[in-house]
Amino acid sequence: MLAPALEHLVKGIVDHPDDVHVAAQTSPRGEVLEVRVNPEDLGRVIGRSGRTAKALRTLVAALADGRRVRVDVVDTDF
Repeated sequence: MLAPALEHLVKGIVDHPDDVHVAAQTSPRGEVLEVRVNPEDLGRVIGRSGRTAKALRTLVAALADGRRVRVDVVDTDF
């Protein structure tokens, strides 16, 4: 439920919504959601001083209902 919600939020922010991919992985410390976007949209997802990324993490943490979830914005070249 968290990965599709995060993907929907990120697609609303970026200019290239078709290039948004969210991968969910389980680690001993909880769930990890990796967000991959078009390199041109990386600044939009991170935001000024990381404000947008922090807001996304806050929303996902609220949706997680107490579970440990980490959101990573992955810098990749397409």
